[in-house]
Amino acid sequence: MAIQTDRLSDPAVRAFVAAVNAHDEEAFRGLLTPDATMADDGSDRDLAEWADREIFSSRGHIDVTKESAGGRSLLADYRNDTWGEMRTRWSFTVEEDGRISRFETGQA
Repeated sequence: MAIQTDRLSDPAVRAFVAAVNAHDEEAFRGLLTPDATMADDGSDRDLAEWADREIFSSRGHIDVTKESAGGRSLLADYRNDTWGEMRTRWSFTVEEDGRISRFETGQA
């Protein structure tokens, strides 16, 4: 059973999930620090290239099923037009200004 996005605990993570699900690239970029980094399945990736491929051009969608670490760690069903649906984990580093400086994702 998915957790409604507007009920996610951490405001930055809540906004991240909302931006991904709305395919809102501008909002997505605005949530990240200028030097934000990310990793997929343990390997660092080019964030802009990855986001375009895995989220925006393939209509990515996150359905969160569990959160922990104050809302900064998620278990979710993620789907996009390239890979279909898979169980994923997400973790976020949120700075004092409320922006995300790093996120990591991968199969759970």
